[in-house]
This record gives sequence, structure tokens and C-alpha cells, in this order.
Amino acid sequence: MLSEKAQPVQSQDVIEVGQQFYIRASSSLADDRTRVLLHGDTFAIFDRNGDIQPVGFGQQGVFFREARHLSRLDLRIRDMRPLLLSSAIREDNVLFGVDLTNPDMQLDDCDLARGMLHMYRTKFLCDATCYDKITFHNYAERPTMLEVSFDFDADFTDIFEVRGQKRAQRGKLLPPKASGHRIELSYEGLDGVRRTTRIECSDPKAEAEGRSINFPLALEPHQETSLTITIECLQEGLQQHAGTYESALQVLTHERKKGPLSDFEIETSNQQLNTWIRRSCADLEMMVTETQHGPYPYAGVPWFSTVFGRDGIITALELLWLEPSIARGVLCYLAATQATEIDRQRDAEPGKILHEMRKGEMARLREVPFGMYYGTVDATPLFVLLAAAYYRRTADVELLRNIWHNIQAALDWIDQYGDRDGDGFVEYQRQNETGLVQQGWKDSGDSVFYSDGRLAEAPIALCEVQSYVYAAKMGIADVASDLGHLELAKNLRRQALQLRDKFQKEFWCDDLSVFALALDGEKRKCAVRASNAGHCLFSGIANEQQVRVLSRTLASEAFFSGWGIRTLVPDEKRYNPMSYHNGSVWPHDNAVIAWGTLRSPRKELALRVLSGLLDLSTQVDLHRLPELICGFGRRPGKGPTLYPVACSPQAWAAGSAFMVLQACLGLEIEARESRITLHYTSLPESIKEVRIRNLRVGEACVDLSFERYHESIGVDILRRSGNLDIVSVR
Repeated sequence: MLSEKAQPVQSQDVIEVGQQFYIRASSSLADDRTRVLLHGDTFAIFDRNGDIQPVGFGQQGVFFREARHLSRLDLRIRDMRPLLLSSAIREDNVLFGVDLTNPDMQLDDCDLARGMLHMYRTKFLCDATCYDKITFHNYAERPTMLEVSFDFDADFTDIFEVRGQKRAQRGKLLPPKASGHRIELSYEGLDGVRRTTRIECSDPKAEAEGRSINFPLALEPHQETSLTITIECLQEGLQQHAGTYESALQVLTHERKKGPLSDFEIETSNQQLNTWIRRSCADLEMMVTETQHGPYPYAGVPWFSTVFGRDGIITALELLWLEPSIARGVLCYLAATQATEIDRQRDAEPGKILHEMRKGEMARLREVPFGMYYGTVDATPLFVLLAAAYYRRTADVELLRNIWHNIQAALDWIDQYGDRDGDGFVEYQRQNETGLVQQGWKDSGDSVFYSDGRLAEAPIALCEVQSYVYAAKMGIADVASDLGHLELAKNLRRQALQLRDKFQKEFWCDDLSVFALALDGEKRKCAVRASNAGHCLFSGIANEQQVRVLSRTLASEAFFSGWGIRTLVPDEKRYNPMSYHNGSVWPHDNAVIAWGTLRSPRKELALRVLSGLLDLSTQVDLHRLPELICGFGRRPGKGPTLYPVACSPQAWAAGSAFMVLQACLGLEIEARESRITLHYTSLPESIKEVRIRNLRVGEACVDLSFERYHESIGVDILRRSGNLDIVSVR
């Protein structure tokens, strides 16, 4: 998703080579010093002390609606930074806890040795407010008196500025207002909106001055005291009110416990897999945001903490077998924001599905085109694909009736605007110079090229997009039949079969054992071995022979790094394991590829992906799979090489665990038939047992156990309520 228009800000900690960014080995960033919190339209990135420092990529801060409302937060005791003991995000992602102590200090009447004063700091976000509670405990044998200070700043930088975009003009920063124990920092935007950060200390002894709050700390031996700093992000036209620390924490904790992923449970014999699954659930609970149309998974922190069409759809597909309510929310949201007219500045055309929505100042002023931006070729067929998959999973005919006109409009876009030259393939070409050049999921400017390394010429037909179109038309044809649109269903199936025949002939590269990455405007092949071809496994667009050959190719050493399948093999001209799309490893990409084996008796590819990603989860911070990693081959005794500006957490990376596991289990749900089918269930040697509790299908519910024996997998029904058939295909 990181386009050539949206590269991260540079600093002395970062080296730019071409369009790629790397961390200097000597930089403090090299050991991952940030911690992330997210709630709705507010996210925060802190250092491990819980402070906000203008270092590294300059991405730390508290952001609300894509404006940085706090760019500095510095806790000091007698002008000295406390020593870090430890810090961690709670497993449910609600609370960030930090243990600090004092360094050696010379006070007015004595010396205070390090480790005498303990500070326990807890932070969380709720409803556009950051709560920061510090408890001080004096372990010295004599009274301690010293001054605690908090320094603040707010630059109100737009998220696109943080990512490196330059602006010709900015709004006006207003002088700080300090009174009592409160500070207000404000900014008048060029869009006419006043943005304010209100900072308040709970202790009346605190005094605000300029951009600082000072607090006189006096503690008897073994005495403790607490104070809370409340940081409210305010914008004109939005009604907001911060509750107390205790009430807000209670609301947030209850919200997470009752989130959309709270009903089911997955437990396995492999504790590392259990940890990965719990982390993925917690990250998704944090990123799934309640909107007026239902729950929607925001894409990722920091750069993509907003609605993305493609990301939301794929995340919903990853979770569909476990929790279809997220797919429902995604469908309703994207139906409500579907384009209805031509707008070349936004790459919008009637029926097209949203790529990206932004709410910040630069988007409001159209300094960037992403306020409501439609420059994606795959979100529209994926929308139809998700609608069909949701119907198969839930039999929710009412929703499909309600959004049927949106589905019809999306199908019309595929045939009219998507197929620009009428050759049966869907292709793209940007409509304005500020939009994305490449409009598939690999949307960096250098991601589509010929075998000699030259960039492909638009309009471009990507192989995976044809797969999505085929799956969308075949799947939605069943819905059309059930809704009484019999002629449409017949035409959709006919169109899909025609597409399949033509695709197999024109995209297959027998000498490379893959489908071509793309066809250009002259229908010349981009005969490149890229992971895009793996997205053709799940849909049925490939014939059996192509599926077998392609699966072997993707599992080969050239593609598989040891951690996962690379986006590009090393022999290709533009291969670079440190690039964004040309040699890196993306968890969601691997998940979709593995998903292609769901009904297959040959699970080797899915098992290898599951094992690779599981091993990766043990090597990354918090067991959280990032957006991507570098594609270097796995080396004995060495962990993965991280991509320095990858989003973490990232919704579709978090969802990958569930899609890959579903593929290995071969678990398919058909709600109309009230049936769960298990296709050739398999598990890797490292996983002896998997238990799934509270898997719901309509009004029915089941608990399942899968146990690995030497040459087979045993399936037990631990509990079943309601009318539900379990069918095992072996």
C-alpha cells in the first residue's frame, strides 16, 4: 500500500537507497523501541518509556483523525529521564504498562541512589483521549522530595506529512494556553477546522506553564501516590467528552471482551501457535472499528489506520469461517461508499468500490486524492466475491437483497469500466497524475514489469484480478439464482467460463510453471515469477494440471524463503529482498495462496506456509506478524530481517493465521445446507491437536477436535447443538 507518493520521512537514523529505506545499525530504532495503541480514529505510538520523542522516522505521537495531536511527551524527574525497567502491552492490547525508576540523583539535602523511586505508568486510549497514570512509590528509608515535570508539544502534522509529503503551505499554530493544571495547544487548519489538544493533570498541586506541567512530589518512606495526565484530542464539529481514568478503562475493557471475535475459541497442542492466535485476535479486536454500517477492520498502524477497501475485504475473508459479522460490516460500508459518478481526480467510476478513505486536513483540501479514493482495480471484484462468500457462509438472504443493486453496479463496472478494451480481461490505468500508478495489491510503482526488468505499460491486466473476477461471477451466480435472477445467473456463469478458458491460454507460461504476472496494453506478457499467480489457486480459474504445477513452483526453494513465500523469485531482474513488493514476504499473500488448497487432497503448500509463518511469529516483537518482512532466505541461528517501515499491527497480517489454519483443516461452511465439510484435513508435525469451540452456523453450534496421528487426522465432535451436519472428505 505504500506508494511512490507516500514514502516515510527521512532522518539521520534512516538511509534511502533508491526508493527503499533502511535503519542504520547504530540507530536506537534498531531494537524496536515503539509501542502502539489504537481505539477507533485515535492511535498512538510511544517509545518504550511511554514517552513521545521526535526521533527515528518521526512517527511517534498521538494521532486523531489523521492529525498528530501530540508530538512530544517527556516525563522527567529533576530534569532527568527515568531509567526503564520494563514495558509491555497487555495481551488484550488495552493497556500499556511501564516500570521506571530513578537514576543516581543529587538532591538538595542528600543523594538518592538509583532504584529508590519506582514509577508504574499505565496508558490507554478511549474515545479520542489518551490516559496516562503514574504511580510513584518511595522505597528509600527517608522522605523524598523532588519535582516531576511533563513537557508537551503538538505540531498537528497531517499523516501524509509524517510519511514524507511536503506541503506548500500549512495552517497556523496558536500560542499555548496554560492555566492551573491544564494546557491547551491549538492549530487553525487551512481547511477551516480548529484542532485542539487539551492536557490536564489530576493533581491540583500541579502547575501548568507554557508547554509544561510541573508537579512537586513529596513521599515519606514506603509511601506512594498517583496522578493521571489526560490528553484529549478535540476537533470542531465533533462532540467529545473524556471520562475518568477508571470509567474509561472499564468501558474499553468491556468493549474488547464483547468484541466480534470474543465468541469462538481456538486452542492447540502447540503453545507457540496459541500465542500467535491470541495475539492475532487481540490485534484484530483493536483494529476492528465500529462504524455506522457495522464493524470494519482498519488496515494498519501507523500509515493505514483507516478504511481500505481491499484490506477490509481480505481481512473479512480471512475471518469469515469464524466470524461473519465482520464481512457483513465490510459489505455494508463499501456498499454505502460505492462510487456513483465519474471523478477522474479520485479515479472514481460508477459501481467502483472504495480503495481508501482519509479524514485529515490534506485529504479535505484535496492536496492528496485519498479523501475518497477509488484507484484500485481489485476491490470491486473482491466486493462481489465477498458478498457471495458471505452468503454461502450465512445464508443471509436479507442482506444480499439489500445490497443487490450495489452488487449489480459492481458487476457493471467490471464489464464496462474494468474491461477497458472489451477483451474479457479487467485492466487498470490511472486517471490522473496524483493517483496510484499500480492499482493491484502490489501498488508500489515498480511492481509490474517485463522479464527484462522494464516497467510494464498501462493498461495492465493482473493475473490475480482475473482470478477474483472469475470467483466473483461464479459465486454471485448462485446468489442471483436464489434471488430469482435466473437469466443473470446463466450469463454470469457463461462469462466466467469464457474468462477461464481465455485466461488459461493467454496467461499460462509453461516454461516458468506459473501464470504471467500481467498482460500490458498490447497484451504482451509480463513473464515474471511472482506470488500473484498463487492467488489463482483458490478460485477455480486454473485447470488441475496448472494447479499442480503452480503449487510445486510456489513451494520451491526459489519462492519459499523459510519464513514464507516471496513476492518475487531471486532470478527476476527486479528482485530485491529489501523491496516493498519485489522479493519481500507478506503474511496475507501467503494466507491467500494457502487458501487455494482448502479443497485439495494435497496440503503440502498450506502446511509449509503455516509452519513458516508460525516460526516467524516466534521471532517478532509481541508475536505480532508485521505487514511484511524482507525476503532473505532463512539462515541457521538468525531471525527474520524486518522491513523497517512495515505497519505493525496490520489487519490482514493478523488475519492470516486463521485463513492458513482453515486451509490446513479444509474447513468449509455452507449455511443453506447447514453443513460443515472437512476436505482432506491435515496438520504439520508440530501441531498434534486443534480444538475449535463455539463455531456457529446459523442457529447451530459445534465444538470440534482435530488430532494428528501418524498417517491420519482424527476428527471428534465434542459438542453439537442444533441441526448441523459434519462431513469429512478423505
